Amino acid sequence: MKFGKRLKQQIQETLPGWGDKFLSYKELKKLVKLISSYAPQMMSGSLEYGKAEAEFVYLLNNEIDKFNAFFMEQEEDFIIRHKELQQRIGRVIDTCGPNGSQPSETDCKEELAKIRKDIVDFHGEMVLLINYSNINYTGLAKILKKYDKRTGGLLRSPYIQKVLQQPFFTTDLISKLVKECESTIDSVFPPPCDVERGLVLGSGVAGEGIFRITVAALLTMQEIRKGSSTYGRFSLPPLNLPDQSDVIQSQSLQLNSPIAIP
Repeated sequence: MKFGKRLKQQIQETLPGWGDKFLSYKELKKLVKLISSYAPQMMSGSLEYGKAEAEFVYLLNNEIDKFNAFFMEQEEDFIIRHKELQQRIGRVIDTCGPNGSQPSETDCKEELAKIRKDIVDFHGEMVLLINYSNINYTGLAKILKKYDKRTGGLLRSPYIQKVLQQPFFTTDLISKLVKECESTIDSVFPPPCDVERGLVLGSGVAGEGIFRITVAALLTMQEIRKGSSTYGRFSLPPLNLPDQSDVIQSQSLQLNSPIAIP
């Protein structure tokens, strides 16, 4: 699948409010085509060529500002939500555990169900943000490659070096929160036995809401990395996230819990 179609598909399938935060790839592609159409009449280093390249870089910088603002806003929100989830889990353990006030089993199970849903949604949204970073970086690298190829410019290499220092490209913290979220799921909601898991996976969980979008995002990240047979300096780093089967397991757990409920 060509990148433009893949990006369009991602925008159509993403979360509400995210669609206009992605790279304006189609508009940038049109500008590259326009510049390249009169590039032969412009000498590299000429005033006209400099103006055309400056306009292209200006638009790229606006895109990066858009990525950074959105990414940092989401990252801040995720940090707050992660802390709140940990506090909620702690309260449930204190209340429903052996040394707690031990309310009714129904109350404990209802609260665990709410926490489980929130953790699953939170995990999915963080995976989607990492995908957001990946696909926008890939789009920038591709449009810069088109620009250099069609105009004879040498913009790609120095500009990518700038991109690598941008907040939206730095996903270490979000990846760390994803791993912590998975550890929480494993400790608070241990996976059911194979028979139970088969029943859960057959109940139509896959394809619903954020779960379906998350799996689609993971597929996109894998496809992006398989797009080239060689690993180069413009390539994304190896994917260090759960594969589809891990996501299916983490987002399809029964409400078994090590918390002793009376």
